[in-house]
Amino acid sequence: MKACPILLAALLTLCAAVALAAYSPGGAAYTKRVDTALLDNPSPLGQTVARIDYGHKLKVEEVRGLWLRVSEGAKGGWVFAGNLAEQKPAETKDLGYATNVSATSAAAAARPLAPASVDFANRHNLGQARSDLDWLRAANVKVTADQVQTYMKEKQKGEFQ
Repeated sequence: MKACPILLAALLTLCAAVALAAYSPGGAAYTKRVDTALLDNPSPLGQTVARIDYGHKLKVEEVRGLWLRVSEGAKGGWVFAGNLAEQKPAETKDLGYATNVSATSAAAAARPLAPASVDFANRHNLGQARSDLDWLRAANVKVTADQVQTYMKEKQKGEFQ
């Protein structure tokens, strides 16, 4: 499935606020993504040199703004601070749905709405969910990943801060 540039831009902006957490050289950080890419330089355009799975503890080697040079054994590289957590994330599996917006993943938001979901939404006055998702998909095709990247650079959002 094609990535949603609008959703990506929103998530990167949100991550920037979270990324201001206090990391310091010699400290620890934990991966909070299913697959965290370690890059060869502190830039979203860097090349991936290693990948680390969810919940792994990393040693912080260097801090450069919102970027951290981290290592796990022989693996090392740069990662955007918004992709890390100061506390080890929970290892339990969720129920596949969220009870509030902040707990909803992009993958869950992009899933098609099943008839049972539509019925649930209608019973809880959330009947516009399908039309909202249709609008988002229509808007997505009008924005390219390059346009999002250019916007993020110009406005110094996300990793470009």
